[in-house]
Formats: sequence, C-alpha cells, structure tokens
Amino acid sequence: MAKQEDLFRDVVSHAKEYGFIFPSSEIYDGLSAVYDYGQNGAELKNNIKQYWWKAMVQLNENIVGIDSSILMHPTTWKASGHIDAFNDPLIDNKDSKKRFRADVLIEDFAAKLEDKAQKEIEKAAKRFGEAFDKAQFESTNQKVIDYRQRQKTILERMAKSLENNDLADVKALIEELEIADPDTGSKNWTDVRQFNLMFGTKLGASAENAMELFLRPETAQGIFVNFLNVQKTSRHRLPFGIAQIGKAFRNEIVARQFIFRMREFEQMEMQYFVPPGTELQHYEEWKQKRLNWHLALGLGAENYRFHDHEKLAHYANAAADIEFKFPFGFKELEGIHSRTDFDLGAHEKHSGRKLQFFDPERNESYVPFVVETSVGLDRLFLAIFSNALKQEKLDDGSERTVLSLPPALAPVKAAILPLVKKDGLPEFAEKIFNDLKFDFNVISEEKDSIGKRYRRQDAIGTPFCITVDHESLSDSSVTLRERDTMKQERVSASELRRIIDEKVNMRSLLEKI
Repeated sequence: MAKQEDLFRDVVSHAKEYGFIFPSSEIYDGLSAVYDYGQNGAELKNNIKQYWWKAMVQLNENIVGIDSSILMHPTTWKASGHIDAFNDPLIDNKDSKKRFRADVLIEDFAAKLEDKAQKEIEKAAKRFGEAFDKAQFESTNQKVIDYRQRQKTILERMAKSLENNDLADVKALIEELEIADPDTGSKNWTDVRQFNLMFGTKLGASAENAMELFLRPETAQGIFVNFLNVQKTSRHRLPFGIAQIGKAFRNEIVARQFIFRMREFEQMEMQYFVPPGTELQHYEEWKQKRLNWHLALGLGAENYRFHDHEKLAHYANAAADIEFKFPFGFKELEGIHSRTDFDLGAHEKHSGRKLQFFDPERNESYVPFVVETSVGLDRLFLAIFSNALKQEKLDDGSERTVLSLPPALAPVKAAILPLVKKDGLPEFAEKIFNDLKFDFNVISEEKDSIGKRYRRQDAIGTPFCITVDHESLSDSSVTLRERDTMKQERVSASELRRIIDEKVNMRSLLEKI
C-alpha cells in the first residue's frame, strides 16, 4: 500500500512540475477538487479527445457528433430523474470529522476480498508453474470461493438497500463489516444520508425574475433532447449514434484522488439508438468495442477488467464498468449502459413532443432504446499518465524519469536541439522547426547540456529528439534519438517528417482497434 501511495504522490508531483496539471486558483490557495491543465496537459488532453472522436465518429458511418449547451431548460433534469434521484449516500466519521461515500467504503472493502482471492491464485500459479490451471483452481479452491461469495453477498445487500433507500441498513452493513475510517481507524459513524449533486445557478437580468437552472451533471441529456433534430438532418436510420465531448459539473462532497473525482470534469459519451428488443445485443457488442479501444493504447490488458453492476440506475436494464488499475487500485474508467427507452420516453412525457422514429422495415413508429458508452476524459488522462510514468535504471547505473506515453498522444512529438548556441546551429534547427511545425507539435530548445535536455524531454514524454551538430551543416544530417529505447541514429533532415509521422500518426492507434 505504501508503494502505491508513493507512486500516486509521484504522479501528482510530476504532473505539476512538468506543466501537465496545476491546482486551480493556486495563488489564492485554490479550490478543492478543481484543477487546471497546463501547457503539456492541454496538449495531451486534446490528443486523447482526438483519438476518441476519430475512433467513434470518423470510423463509424452511422455515428455523428454534436456539441450541446451546458445550460438546459430545468425541466430536462426533472424528466431525466436527476432532481429526484441524483444523490450520493454520505456518512461522516464522528472522530475524524471526515466525510465519505458509504457505498465506496463498502465497495473498497469488497475489493479487498477480491485482492485476497487473487493472492491465493498467484501463490498457486507460482507453486504449480506451467501445469497451473487457473480456471480449475478458481472453481475448486475453497478460500477463493469463500472470498468471492462473501464479496457477492456484501455487494448484493448494499445494492438492494440503496435501491430501497434503506440507508439504515447501509450503515448497519458498514458496522457489521467493521469498516474503519481509512485514515484514522475510527469506527464511530453517523447515520447515512443522501446528498443531491447538482450545481444550481440562475438565468436572467435581475434576481427577482431569474430562472433557476442547473449546470449539467452529465452530457447525455443534450444528446437526447436533440435526438429528432440530429436524426432528421443526418437522415440516419436505426441503429445510429450521437457522440459528444463536453464539460459536466457535480457538487462532489467527497472529492479525492487528484483528477479522478472532480467537481468540474469532462465526459466523452456516445448514445446509440436501436430498435426495442435489440438493445442487449448492441450492449454486448459495445462492451467489447470499447475494451478494444482501450487496449489499443498499450497500457496492458492486465490493467483492465469488467465490473457488472449489482445495483442498476433507474434508467438501465444492464450496466457494466470498464475498470482500470490506477495507483490506488481498480476503479471505474468507463461505463457501458443499456438505458432502455427511459430517457426519450421521459422527455416525450414532460415536453409533450413525440420523440419517435418511424421504422420502414417494421412499418411502425416507436421510441428507440439506447445503449450508452461514457468515459471520463480526466480519469482516462490519469490512467494514461500514471501508467506511463516510470523510473528506469540505466546500464551506467544512473536513473532517468520517463513518461512513456503512446506517441500519438504525446504533447510534443519532437524536440529540436542545437548542440551549441552558435556557429549557425540554431539557424539550422529553426529551418527544421519551420518545416515540421505544420504537421506536428514540435519545440526547439537551446538551454542546458544535451544530456539534461534529453532528460527533460523524456520527462514530458516526447517521442523524438533531433540533435543538430556541426556535421549537420555540411551534410544536412541530424541525430534522431528515440525516447523509449534511447537509440540514436543518423538520418537526413529531409526524412524527419516521414520517420516521425510513422510513429506518431493517430492512424497507428486507430488501426489497432
């Protein structure tokens, strides 16, 4: 656990030191759980968006993208259920005065049971070697069976209690499991209570006549209220999807773990409209498609797993999370939900407008069902960033910090480094910069020794360093250094665009999906 905490501290520190993420309004002591993306963070974030958008919209003929407004008519949130049901169950520790989400405390306890099961499996795998049959061991080893059965029982009880709004039983479960404040060890808990997460605001020129509004807690409703607008203007038949990247706001009381849970965050969502009765088939297909998209990033298949929901949201008939192994354990990265016809049906009821599709094959009109894929952009940023940050010991005994980002996502694609600041080398470097800048985000840097400059570029994840030396002036060649292998080779300056493009082009990721 200590090692994981150290890794997480390194992630937070590195993100600030190298211009990825800063605390918001830091000169005024900041705001809790609100962050700003720095110059390198903004580039990485935009590249992640581009990867998602191209994979979702550009590669799918039947998916289009929109950008809906953050402010929406307040009835939107009554229809969606957010005003009545968008709550988190919170519990306070009387001794430490700290507040926690009750469901997260229970889920973390259940996750530890799975960790124990995994340790039994790992021990057996070492003991039996190549002869180890994992599936047979999991189905016959009593310890593994007991750990998983207990985990299932706990999560099913919590889901039922939350569904019935039986908050007293949620507290009883916490007490029965002897769950303690993770920071102090205290088990002195208050009652569990619900807290609505929406931010309120006002629209109007004067306070007396202002309309009460909410900052949107999700981007999906902007898609649903535009369903007919998009369907008619795009002329798509079902199944088809509408994608969107945008800001959402939740008044998280328990906002911890850096950018994993923030009050202002960004979502990348796609709502896939399908004929009734086909939604579960499409749901399973999108589960695999989205996992393949994540795996193409090369962060390691062992760092992903599916978690099927025990407690379904009020709109869903099936739901699963793709969980990622963050420095603080497996946590939700993306949700895939079969939302039934709840959203369009609810907006049809509250607006009095028909939100139906005429299906020429069925010769009938109906409210489409929806399969949703929703990934938190900030969480994905944290997953990629934390996985890429490495401390490497080199052959000469020295160490380097390297951010091994997928090259297509790297903030800077190449750094152009004149060996010295004289003899025409900066001018030659500038020519290379001016040639490459139309295709890639590149920088030119002259300060410090070449070794220090290499280390700085390694730390921000730059895939290539281009060193200009005196030989470059006579034969137009440069030294090209690759980040991950540190291999250096002499290449013609005229070949740089082609060589860099082969490695950093977004196509290199998209073809793996």
